[in-house]
Parts: sequence; structure tokens; C-alpha cells
Amino acid sequence: MEEIKLFTPATIANVSCGFDILGLCLDTVGDEMVLRKVAKKGVCITKIVGQDLPLETEKNVAGVAVLSLLKNIDIDFGFEIEIYKNIKPGSGIGSSAASAAGAVFGVNQLLGNPFSLKELIPFAMDGEKLASGTAHADNVAPALLGGFTLVKSYAPLEVIKIHCPEELYATVIHPQIEVKTADSRSVLKQNVPLKTMVKQMGNLAGLISGLYTEDYDLIGSSLHDVIIEPHRSILIPEFQRLKEVSKKAGALGSGISGSGPSVFALSKGKEIANKVAKAMTQVYENIQVDFDIHVSKVNQNGMKVL
Repeated sequence: MEEIKLFTPATIANVSCGFDILGLCLDTVGDEMVLRKVAKKGVCITKIVGQDLPLETEKNVAGVAVLSLLKNIDIDFGFEIEIYKNIKPGSGIGSSAASAAGAVFGVNQLLGNPFSLKELIPFAMDGEKLASGTAHADNVAPALLGGFTLVKSYAPLEVIKIHCPEELYATVIHPQIEVKTADSRSVLKQNVPLKTMVKQMGNLAGLISGLYTEDYDLIGSSLHDVIIEPHRSILIPEFQRLKEVSKKAGALGSGISGSGPSVFALSKGKEIANKVAKAMTQVYENIQVDFDIHVSKVNQNGMKVL
């Protein structure tokens, strides 16, 4: 194989109660990438369509991720990358992760898959570090593995794919404002009261249990973030109102997607997810905020070769 074209999916990180450790993969929104072998060693980004992002390899998350991979394998050729961005940077649905994870996935395919999907995660994390200052895996892991993923440990890195009920859908609304991950991290407190941590741990455990047992009520009652959301929600227009109308429309629960400003809601079935989308849409139309909205089944497979 000399060339490959990919769909690189958007993701929802944190999923309310799993800050930096929990993520899920979307199916209907993502970027496309084309990667090809070239004679010149290294990696060159030749084209970016859709967003104004740097072509310089060391300043682009895809380039940095591939350079990280190439340090671990001896080859006498290189790669060119074209990126077609449909996920807006700063949207909170894994724009940088789609590029970083897609780049290492594509290169790995062209090399004949010397690395497993889990072994690709640290390379993609190096790209994330360029974007946000932190090498987190809660977006790149679900982008590569599909479905729900849990980062059990960062040192050493241990990622677990979590069972996901078949009828689980996500609705994501993205107000057209930019909240940079580094800025959204700066509003967080470094110390958390023990009582608050215990409550968050209960929610995380309940969510994981609900996913495995396909208990939608338990999933919904567990989608509460008592640590991060109270601080980040002030950066998002009408956040509480979005949560209220989502619940009224039948959503299981909702929260901030990644570092925001996107807001997600999880629902049982596509019909309810579309009702939630309609309710969310009305909130932003009423205050004349521009937005994008997506309804997606949880993508169990991650990357797709086109």
C-alpha cells in the first residue's frame, strides 16, 4: 500500500465524570486525511483544507505524532499528509486528536501495522501535548479504539475499551466561540475536597457499571460532574438551560464535551437524540448564537479506511 485515505472521527472526552480518563468516539462528524509514502525520509504536511493550521511538521499535531512514531521504527522513506478539517479547533470534540490519531493510524497502515492500536496511543498523545500542553489520552484513545475508552493509568499507560450499549446516541451542540484547552484548564482548582471526590468516584463507577449492564437509567443518573463542570460551565453560553431542555426532551444526561464549548447529551435511541438536538437548537436560536449541531451513534470501530 502506497497511499491511504481515512475518516478520522470526532470524540467526546471526560463524559462528565471521567476527567482526562474517559472518552467516546463519534460516527457522523470527523476529518478526512490522505497519507502516502514518499522517498524522502521524515514527514511533510502538504495540504490543509478547512482550517488555518500550520503546515510546519513540528508545529502541527499530526506531524509531531508521526515524528514520535518514526523514532521507534527504522525505515528509509517518509510520508506526506493531506488534512481535510471538518472539526473546528477549539470546539471541544477532539479536533487535534482526530489529526494526531489519524496520522499515526494511517502511517501504521502504510507500514503494514507494526504497532497495535493501543501502542499508537502514546505517539498520538505527543501530538495532543503540542495542542494543549498536556499529553492526555481521553480523545486519542477512543478515536483509535472506537467506542468508550477508560484510561486506567497514565504511568504506565493502560487503556481499557468499555462495553457500550447498542442504542446509545450522542447529541453535540457547538456554539461558535473558541475555548482553548489550555485556557479551560487554567480555571480549574488543583485541590478537591474529599467529600466531592467521593461523589465523583461514585458517579464514574456508576457510569461504567451502567455501560456494561446496559442500564440506561444508571447511565443517566451517573452523568454528573461535581468537580470540573462548575468551573468550566461559566465559559459556555446558556449552559444550564441546555442541560434543562435536554433532560426535558428525554436525554439520559448531559455535560461539557472535553474542555468545551461544545455541550453533549446522551440518549437511548436516535429518535430521542434528534428531539434533544431540536431542543438545544431552540436555545441558541433564541439568543442568536451561531452553532453547529451533530447527532451520532457511538462509533464502535474508530478510524475508517475510505
